[in-house]
Amino acid sequence: MAVTQGLAIMPPPFSAGLDVWSQSTGRPGTNTYDTAAFAVFVPGDPDFGGCLEIQKVFATTRLRWMGEVPIQPGRYLRIRARIKVTGGVMPDVSVAAWAGDTTGTEIGGITTTGPVTTLTQYGEVVEVSAIVGTGARPGVDMVWPINVAFAHFGLDLTGPTGGIVRIDDLIIEDVTSAYIADILGVVDVRDFGALGDGTSDDRPAFSAAIAVAGSRSLLVPEGDYFIGSDLTIPLPVTFRGTLTMPENAVLILHRNFDLPGYSAAFGNDEAGFCKGLQALFHTNAHTTFDMMGRRVQLSAPVDVFALAGIDNTSSRRILANGQLDAVDSANWDTVAVTRTANYTVANATRLSDISNIAGVPVGSRLSGVGVGREVYVRARNTGANHVTLSQPLHGGSGTQQFTFERYQYMLDFSGFSGLRNFEVHNIEFRCRGRCSAVMLPEDGRIMRFMNCDFDRPRDRAITSIGQGCQGMWIDHCQFRSSQQPLDAQDRTAIAFNANGNDNKIRNNRVVLWAHFGVMNGSGHIISGNHFFAGDTQPQGIRQAGLVLTNKNTKTTFSGNYIDNCFLELTNEHDAEPAHTTGFSFGGLTVEGNIFYAIDVAPWFSFIVMKPYGPGHFLQGLMVSGNVFRTTGARIDRADKVDTSFASLNYGRFRNVVFQNNAYNGIDYPTESPTIILHDQNTDATSWTISTGDKLPFGGWARTVSSVVMETPPRDSNNTIRHDMPYVTVQEGVNNDQVRLRWPEATRGRAVVTVRVDRPL
Repeated sequence: MAVTQGLAIMPPPFSAGLDVWSQSTGRPGTNTYDTAAFAVFVPGDPDFGGCLEIQKVFATTRLRWMGEVPIQPGRYLRIRARIKVTGGVMPDVSVAAWAGDTTGTEIGGITTTGPVTTLTQYGEVVEVSAIVGTGARPGVDMVWPINVAFAHFGLDLTGPTGGIVRIDDLIIEDVTSAYIADILGVVDVRDFGALGDGTSDDRPAFSAAIAVAGSRSLLVPEGDYFIGSDLTIPLPVTFRGTLTMPENAVLILHRNFDLPGYSAAFGNDEAGFCKGLQALFHTNAHTTFDMMGRRVQLSAPVDVFALAGIDNTSSRRILANGQLDAVDSANWDTVAVTRTANYTVANATRLSDISNIAGVPVGSRLSGVGVGREVYVRARNTGANHVTLSQPLHGGSGTQQFTFERYQYMLDFSGFSGLRNFEVHNIEFRCRGRCSAVMLPEDGRIMRFMNCDFDRPRDRAITSIGQGCQGMWIDHCQFRSSQQPLDAQDRTAIAFNANGNDNKIRNNRVVLWAHFGVMNGSGHIISGNHFFAGDTQPQGIRQAGLVLTNKNTKTTFSGNYIDNCFLELTNEHDAEPAHTTGFSFGGLTVEGNIFYAIDVAPWFSFIVMKPYGPGHFLQGLMVSGNVFRTTGARIDRADKVDTSFASLNYGRFRNVVFQNNAYNGIDYPTESPTIILHDQNTDATSWTISTGDKLPFGGWARTVSSVVMETPPRDSNNTIRHDMPYVTVQEGVNNDQVRLRWPEATRGRAVVTVRVDRPL
């Protein structure tokens, strides 16, 4: 009995007895040829030796071996027999079978007969054969689905009745090697029933091929293979054909987990990118989806949450090494709507009573009276008719019309209510002025952008609509604006915004935006960046390079190059912008930076305070070791207060230090403590000492920390006086003078150290 990989498939010879040969299906209990009156074993045929002789007495006379021949996916069997007619009418003959599943139930709707041969001459030996397998390969006569578990093989005699035939022993042999080259280590999914017709679900065939592949690789030949549900391919795979899958079905290519692998699987880079990014959220075997330096042309925003189909994930995931290129498409068009809504400071991040709220997109930017920069719709509750905002409004309670603009982003994570530890490395976002780049999740933390290039986003490079920016890293990236040809004051595009705390913004190069960043939150480290925003206009108007909207920001700003723009501190995201209690502006260290401007208006300044309500002051501001320089035109001072809404309470400054800075092209260098050399050439009991507009932000002379007489104080008799003067502060119309009060009229030279604050 022949055996193939442990399987007994060869029938016994007829000489062993006819009790294992069925007259019908081959199933147990059916009539055998051992008792058939129309059949006999012939022991000495000159052509066959021992053989079976049958007289055809039925329209279809069947012969089936009662042995169950296992049918395995990927295996091909050839059934053959020699036959001749010895008398009577010539019949037709074919290989035939009965096929069953694992429960012994016959499987219908499949081919169970091979090619039909008509016998034409008495005594002529004719061989009939057929090949059975699970793959629709050339030469396979009976293609069976993989749910066929076993079969009973034999012959069918059809056509006219009355003929007498002799049949040699039936041969069943494994011919798999004719279809599968094991020496190449390849498993072809067609051998397991895959059809590749684009409609039949080929997933079972893929699973069957994977199950027996072992260390071999998988081959997906030409065709369109529909995979109806999730599929994991753990072995190397070669795609000559392509796959189609439902949007929510996940394909994981463990050994081809990169963009070339997924592009080959789906026939184009855009579909491959989306399915590969989807798989990144569903595999524990990979942390990185590597684009392998390839470019993907995107025709529409990629809704990453819809792809992932999961929420609140925190496993580290990385998208790396490639280029995303926006093609010209209406899918990138901004959606803008205007709605009437009510705002109340008692619920500072909510707009309610919105007309037609269903048309207000989540992720849209809000504009209107009293709305600060970079305020977005974080969530929408259609039933309650309100939206949640990323930041409060400073304009106070009331009802008005607001405009909502929904920009379109290459990678849109806004559907995630929580996403953590997602990283983007070495990706070029080639927006071409058609779209924006990345919208962050509604909540989450530690999103990272490392060594990326944001090339000409239409409106925004990175947008945070909620707290998904908590702990964000933006490191070693380049941001190139789409509005570079415009004058500085006409630019509206913004590189990034942040609402959460603890952001690291480091070593980036930022070219000609309206703003590099608008940042709320605290605990930021901003270092090593070069952001510039000039134009060719004489005495040009400039915008802020970086805007900090949290009053007490607890932030370090160091080692940056601020070029033709300025650092702005505001509280435009306060629902009640007037100061009453708590911290006011401060908690900021500005150290070791280069501030530079070319041909700007004389009222330009490098550090600007802009309070949106009265009562604010400075507490804990350190500005030291910086270089402030202008060329082409001089400016008044490096710092100022923008009083468009309110001024500062100079009487409450505390712990404010401007020292060891270098000034060039600036009329009034800022210092606090400032050291003033005062020559009193006439005898006087009161020496008035002006700070000369040196105190920060035009502040008051609030403290004299030291008075040193550089020459002996002398009275009218030229006698040296040994009396000590006392000091009065906040003198003069602008409170920027101090006075030394002497017991008697005295003259001399004093070195006086004046501070703009009270350090205690």
